[in-house]
Amino acid sequence: MGSGSSLAVDVSMNTILAEEERQKYQDPGTIRTILSTTKTIAIVGLSPKPERPSYFVGTYMNYEGYRVIPVNPRASEIFGEKAYPDLLSIPDKVDMVNVFRQPDECVEIAKQAVQIGAKTLWLQLRVVNLEAAEIAAKAGLNVIMDKCVKIEHGRYSGSLHWVGMNTEIISARRGRRYF
Repeated sequence: MGSGSSLAVDVSMNTILAEEERQKYQDPGTIRTILSTTKTIAIVGLSPKPERPSYFVGTYMNYEGYRVIPVNPRASEIFGEKAYPDLLSIPDKVDMVNVFRQPDECVEIAKQAVQIGAKTLWLQLRVVNLEAAEIAAKAGLNVIMDKCVKIEHGRYSGSLHWVGMNTEIISARRGRRYF
């Protein structure tokens, strides 16, 4: 499972990545560190439509105290934040680039994430592009792939189990917030 954990949990039903790729791109310790150090998240593909998953994730992350910058060429503003057509147009510092786009679009997004000096490239559930991950990793970015940032935040903040979700964390003690 990584990060010194001795408990092996089979999460293969929750991802399309092979075991070696899961260890590389879904390490729990890396995820906790990213979530605790990130302040600003550019969400590529953030929709202004409340019924879309990207909107739900953006709303949640905004509520949890992260600044969410929308990247959507068809929107002018989402959550009171100016929307940008691409990452290169954002004038502010971005810690994480969270991607809600098709896998074939991720190489260009990874290149832009590197150009703007982001610290993390996070590809959402079922968004898998190993070439994009390699581009970002070679430039020193943390890379998380095929994971939902909202679910991972809930898992490590101790709130995911409140809605009946399996956090894959086994403990007799009350969950603790990592950030």
